[in-house]
Amino acid sequence: MTDVNADAERLMEAAAAYLDLPVEEACRAGIKMHLVAARGIAEHVLAFELEDDAEPAPVYAP
Repeated sequence: MTDVNADAERLMEAAAAYLDLPVEEACRAGIKMHLVAARGIAEHVLAFELEDDAEPAPVYAP
C-alpha cells in the first residue's frame, strides 16, 4: 500500500516544478489535503462499473 500523503507531496512538488510555480510553506498542507481528497473521489469514480455500451443521457433530468 502506498503512502497517500507522500504521493500527494511528490505530486505537488512535480506539478509546481513543471508549472514553475512557487508553493508557499503556509499553503502546503492545504494543497496536500485537496490532492488526497481528489484521489479519494477518483477512486470511487473509477470503481463504478459501467457496461461497455453505456452512453450518457441526451438530457439530464434529476
